[in-house]
Amino acid sequence: MRKIKKGDDVMVIAGKDKGKRGTVLKVVDENHVVVENINIARKHQKGNPQAGAPGGIIDKAMPIHVSNVGLYNPIKGAADRVGFKTLEDGRKVRVFKSNDEVVDV
Repeated sequence: MRKIKKGDDVMVIAGKDKGKRGTVLKVVDENHVVVENINIARKHQKGNPQAGAPGGIIDKAMPIHVSNVGLYNPIKGAADRVGFKTLEDGRKVRVFKSNDEVVDV
Protein backbone atom coordinates (compact mmCIF):
# COMPACT_ATOMS: atom_id res chain seq x y z
CA MET A 1 0.00 0.00 0.00
CA ARG A 2 1.33 3.42 -0.97
CA LYS A 3 1.32 6.52 1.21
CA ILE A 4 0.34 8.76 -1.74
CA LYS A 5 -2.19 7.56 -4.33
CA LYS A 6 -3.85 8.89 -7.46
CA GLY A 7 -6.64 11.34 -6.57
CA ASP A 8 -5.13 12.38 -3.22
CA ASP A 9 -5.07 16.06 -2.27
CA VAL A 10 -1.42 16.93 -1.55
CA MET A 11 0.60 19.98 -0.55
CA VAL A 12 4.15 20.71 -1.73
CA ILE A 13 6.51 20.95 1.25
CA ALA A 14 9.79 21.63 -0.58
CA GLY A 15 10.93 23.14 -3.87
CA LYS A 16 9.90 26.02 -6.10
CA ASP A 17 6.16 25.37 -5.61
CA LYS A 18 6.32 25.11 -1.80
CA GLY A 19 2.96 25.76 -0.15
CA LYS A 20 0.83 25.00 -3.23
CA ARG A 21 -1.93 22.38 -3.19
CA GLY A 22 -3.08 20.06 -5.93
CA THR A 23 -4.50 16.65 -6.79
CA VAL A 24 -2.31 13.72 -7.78
CA LEU A 25 -2.99 12.97 -11.45
CA LYS A 26 -0.62 10.05 -11.90
CA VAL A 27 1.80 7.91 -9.92
CA VAL A 28 4.81 7.55 -12.25
CA ASP A 29 6.78 5.06 -10.15
CA GLU A 30 7.25 4.38 -6.47
CA ASN A 31 9.15 7.66 -6.00
CA HIS A 32 7.50 10.19 -8.35
CA VAL A 33 4.01 11.62 -8.78
CA VAL A 34 2.44 14.13 -11.20
CA VAL A 35 0.36 16.79 -9.44
CA GLU A 36 -1.95 19.20 -11.27
CA ASN A 37 -0.58 22.76 -11.62
CA ILE A 38 2.65 21.81 -9.80
CA ASN A 39 6.14 21.67 -11.35
CA ILE A 40 4.96 23.08 -14.69
CA ALA A 41 7.51 23.07 -17.54
CA ARG A 42 7.20 24.67 -20.96
CA LYS A 43 7.63 22.04 -23.67
CA HIS A 44 8.24 22.70 -27.35
CA GLN A 45 6.08 20.10 -29.06
CA LYS A 46 6.03 19.20 -32.72
CA GLY A 47 2.60 18.94 -34.31
CA ASN A 48 1.08 15.62 -35.41
CA PRO A 49 -1.46 16.07 -38.21
CA GLN A 50 -2.53 12.41 -38.14
CA ALA A 51 -3.54 12.64 -34.47
CA GLY A 52 -4.85 16.19 -34.87
CA ALA A 53 -2.39 17.53 -32.28
CA PRO A 54 -1.19 21.07 -32.96
CA GLY A 55 2.43 22.05 -32.52
CA GLY A 56 3.77 24.86 -30.39
CA ILE A 57 4.82 25.62 -26.83
CA ILE A 58 2.69 23.87 -24.22
CA ASP A 59 2.71 23.83 -20.42
CA LYS A 60 3.13 20.35 -19.00
CA ALA A 61 3.04 19.07 -15.40
CA MET A 62 6.26 17.19 -14.72
CA PRO A 63 6.84 14.53 -12.04
CA ILE A 64 7.84 15.57 -8.53
CA HIS A 65 9.49 13.37 -5.90
CA VAL A 66 7.16 12.03 -3.21
CA SER A 67 9.47 13.30 -0.48
CA ASN A 68 8.62 16.85 -1.58
CA VAL A 69 4.85 16.43 -1.14
CA GLY A 70 2.71 15.65 1.87
CA LEU A 71 -0.87 14.46 2.10
CA TYR A 72 -3.15 17.43 2.90
CA ASN A 73 -4.93 17.10 6.25
CA PRO A 74 -8.13 19.22 6.19
CA ILE A 75 -8.46 19.16 9.99
CA LYS A 76 -4.93 20.47 10.52
CA GLY A 77 -5.03 22.69 7.42
CA ALA A 78 -1.55 21.68 6.34
CA ALA A 79 0.46 18.77 4.97
CA ASP A 80 0.80 15.79 7.26
CA ARG A 81 2.75 12.56 7.46
CA VAL A 82 1.00 9.27 6.77
CA GLY A 83 1.13 6.00 8.66
CA PHE A 84 -0.73 2.71 8.50
CA LYS A 85 -3.09 1.07 10.96
CA THR A 86 -5.02 -2.20 10.93
CA LEU A 87 -8.69 -1.88 11.89
CA GLU A 88 -10.67 -4.39 13.95
CA ASP A 89 -12.11 -5.98 10.81
CA GLY A 90 -8.60 -6.63 9.45
CA ARG A 91 -8.45 -3.82 6.88
CA LYS A 92 -5.20 -1.89 6.54
CA VAL A 93 -5.85 1.84 6.21
CA ARG A 94 -3.82 5.05 5.96
CA VAL A 95 -3.95 7.44 8.92
CA PHE A 96 -2.59 10.92 9.59
CA LYS A 97 0.27 10.80 12.10
CA SER A 98 -0.71 14.04 13.88
CA ASN A 99 -4.25 13.09 14.92
CA ASP A 100 -4.74 9.40 13.94
CA GLU A 101 -7.65 10.30 11.61
CA VAL A 102 -8.30 7.66 8.93
CA VAL A 103 -7.59 8.84 5.38
CA ASP A 104 -9.30 5.92 3.58
CA VAL A 105 -12.79 4.89 4.48
